[in-house]
Amino acid sequence: MDTLLEDLKSYTTNPISILDTAIPIQEYVSLNLSKDNEELMGLDITDYAVCQNYIDSVLKDKQGLIAYGGYLEERNLYNDKEGFTSSTNPIRNIHLGIDYWCNALTKVIVPVKGMVHSFKNNNVIGDYGPTIILKHVLCNHTFYTLYGHLSVDSLDGLFINKEFKAGDTIGRLGTPDINVNYAPHLHFQIIRNLEGNIGDYPGVCAKEQLSFYQENCPDPNILLKLK
Repeated sequence: MDTLLEDLKSYTTNPISILDTAIPIQEYVSLNLSKDNEELMGLDITDYAVCQNYIDSVLKDKQGLIAYGGYLEERNLYNDKEGFTSSTNPIRNIHLGIDYWCNALTKVIVPVKGMVHSFKNNNVIGDYGPTIILKHVLCNHTFYTLYGHLSVDSLDGLFINKEFKAGDTIGRLGTPDINVNYAPHLHFQIIRNLEGNIGDYPGVCAKEQLSFYQENCPDPNILLKLK
């Protein structure tokens, strides 16, 4: 039995808001950005404006305010980005967290008590932009959560071991120029072992790496419980 997963599952029976708690859970709607989504055929999803237009259409159709999804989703979103499509390395296009797409500057909420492990502005095109990693201890299990694509001012006043309570605001969503060429969203990822990384951790992997990363980065929805 995987006791960390059991503890994440039993942390609460209720859904947890990961963005502004003034937005009801009922306003979260599912989004499919996989390469198999026929609605994306013919769209240059790597263009953040095109991606945003598609997300807006999904939100309108489903009458929601936040679009979410993407765990282990195989995507074309990274086709134009160096480091994801290298001719000498396996193509990285399998997403390891859940994305929450909403308006820039929307508040990002801490789901479980933790402290700052590290933070960095990963400001290379295709990366996270401003990023915060928290360290958590839950029922004697240590794990980490990563918050990517934040606003620059989300890093203001941070220091290692700064504590955040569940429900605290940790930052805000960045604009496309700050979150390095993506439509505004939060990348949220649970990580067992950071493997020595500081302020960064892979959020996308190749098929050849999937077995390891699926084990090391469990489904965030086990904790957040969005239907």
